[in-house]
Amino acid sequence: MGGFFGAVSKKEVVNDLFYGTDYNSHLGTKRAGMVTFDREHGFNRSIHSLERSYFRSKFEDELDAFRGKSGIGVISDTDPQPIIVNSHLGRYAVVTVAKVNNDREIAESLLQRGMHFSELSANKINQTELVALLINMGKDFRDGINLVYSKINGSCSMLVLTEDGIIAARDYLGRTPIVIGRNEHGYAAASETSAFPNLGYERVRDLGPGEIVRITAEGIEVIQAPARREQICSFLWVYYGFPASDYDGINAEAMREAAGRAMGRVDAPEADWVCGVPDSGVGFALGYAEGSGIPYRRAVLKYTPTWPRSFTPSSQDRRDLVAKMKLIPNRAMLDGRSVVFCDDSIVRGTQLRDNVSTFFEGGAKAVHARISCPPLVYGCPFIGFTSSKSDLELISRRIIRDFEGDDAAKLDRYATTGTPEYERMVAEIARRLGLTSLRFCTLEDLVESIGLPKCRVCTHCFDGTGCQPDAAWREDHEAES
Repeated sequence: MGGFFGAVSKKEVVNDLFYGTDYNSHLGTKRAGMVTFDREHGFNRSIHSLERSYFRSKFEDELDAFRGKSGIGVISDTDPQPIIVNSHLGRYAVVTVAKVNNDREIAESLLQRGMHFSELSANKINQTELVALLINMGKDFRDGINLVYSKINGSCSMLVLTEDGIIAARDYLGRTPIVIGRNEHGYAAASETSAFPNLGYERVRDLGPGEIVRITAEGIEVIQAPARREQICSFLWVYYGFPASDYDGINAEAMREAAGRAMGRVDAPEADWVCGVPDSGVGFALGYAEGSGIPYRRAVLKYTPTWPRSFTPSSQDRRDLVAKMKLIPNRAMLDGRSVVFCDDSIVRGTQLRDNVSTFFEGGAKAVHARISCPPLVYGCPFIGFTSSKSDLELISRRIIRDFEGDDAAKLDRYATTGTPEYERMVAEIARRLGLTSLRFCTLEDLVESIGLPKCRVCTHCFDGTGCQPDAAWREDHEAES
């Protein structure tokens, strides 16, 4: 996915930029970059790979080279960025949190118009450079950003560092968040509100879907008002979001606990303990324990000093190994016990299957799994929240293929809680993973726990619903005209 942070201040901003960007490290794993602007020295940029190290270790020794009262930084799951641009709009830098599905099509169109790409890496288009080229085609920044919205199939939020401040633009359907914070010296924009408290910022507000603002040390200027529709990604609350972060004013940990309570009230396995699979399963487990009345115990713990999130390595084999190595079973809590393990989701099923085997080896007599979202039946075309290249990497789709001879057959039936197809699929997932029992949060409970109307929340990966931003942009602008 990725995350970014930008700040504009009346004083030097490098420390805020460094630590603020680092607070988005849980959102990306491949590249990181920072750029600052100083009136005397201009733009200064640095980009590093994060595939074998962490953000702080890569940038800390370079901080003295950065100077300026404005800057932007990014943790990227995609391409090297920021991109620095010279154009008729002036000199500027841009970072994105984006998934551009039609990058080849757009790139071919731009090449035919005489434009060129300078940031190709391993023969892949740098989608942030692609966004910058589209911005350059506008008569001003607002016009160029709207061209991005009208052209891309997927999603794109961005920060643009100019000589006059930062322009922040949220994805046209608001799938990824941007929140504005303020301290006594200026303003910041970030993907996560958890980047603010320790740096002395207070949340001012979230940008609306499609909203464009200019941020200076003195205030916020609205360049474009929010669009009329929103489809914020529900998986931010389920998994990606840091527990202390708020999206549209709704806290990730509070939502997870609410979903857990909802399931716990109507679920009654015979169990001694409830345990959350660290980290993103813990909030759901605490709520489940409260709702069910089953005590919470830490029957498995994450070894936090060195192990990153399990999607970090580039190879699947190494991701599987990390997923196993980072979790340490607590035999004293497992031996002879029946335990409900709460986790955020099941994608391929590899991690959970290995965990279940470890729990039984640790002496558990029963392993129940409770999942804080519905089954993932559809791949996400809007946000890159997994490294999956095909829907067949989803365990649900492989099972549907085995049942139906076609992995796309009767998807609506398999995605609907309570249908015979749904119940058969869930039972087969439990069997393949070696679970005593398995239950998923319902879509209705998920949406109710988030607290937004269903129409404002993207649930495509669960039920296949969702709108492309380019189509929404055209519909809205045709309606206006």
